Amino acid sequence: MSQSASAITRAPAEVVRQSAVSQAPNGVCYAISGEVTVSASDLERMVAAVPEAAAYALTRKAYYFVPLTVNQGDETVIADRYDVALSDNAVCHRNLDLNGSQCVFISTRLMDDKFSVAFEFYINVGHAVVEKAGVSRDFADLVWKQVEAGARGETSLDAWESRKFALEGGADAERHKNEFFAAAFADSISIYLLSLFIDVDYYDLRERDYPLLAPAQLAERIRKVAELFPPNPGFEFAVYYKRRA
Repeated sequence: MSQSASAITRAPAEVVRQSAVSQAPNGVCYAISGEVTVSASDLERMVAAVPEAAAYALTRKAYYFVPLTVNQGDETVIADRYDVALSDNAVCHRNLDLNGSQCVFISTRLMDDKFSVAFEFYINVGHAVVEKAGVSRDFADLVWKQVEAGARGETSLDAWESRKFALEGGADAERHKNEFFAAAFADSISIYLLSLFIDVDYYDLRERDYPLLAPAQLAERIRKVAELFPPNPGFEFAVYYKRRA
């Protein structure tokens, strides 16, 4: 009986050496390695959607779209294709510092559809922007005004929990408040970028661990993000409301 061979795994540094890196018009560097099911044209547009005003935070960083990024003990390896035997130890992404740059390996085959791959990429971008530039004061003022008005839900578990702790008061309330601002800003950037690349039904982002932020408040947040990071030529941003059956 024939049996398919196991996927080949390589050290991240080897993948970096062997992969041709492309640079999108916005300056973001990326590469594709192995059997990735999302098309090259979709990945190209996905990267190009990052506004130039946000892309500056991604200098000395390159994104590698690979089949699987796998934890093997204390080491990380990259599989050249999907392998069910490796998938249990695979992670959505891994940031590794190599040769003076940060390389981000995104496991496309853990998600397999372009919506999920794009969101994973944009979440990483959102956090990189916040780490580089901090939180916009206008954005922080907006979200705290929403909190004080009793806005329902949040955009991630991190935002939900830090907001809850900030409202509880105490010695660490200010720290939790700043953590909430950072999480909410990164989340909103991620959702905004996703909406530039692909039509997003907001309810597709729902989670079980926390209530999702009400649509009207989310729209206010991503409109503020759009003011800070206007779309690149060829990309459009709009919010549409529809009555759900």
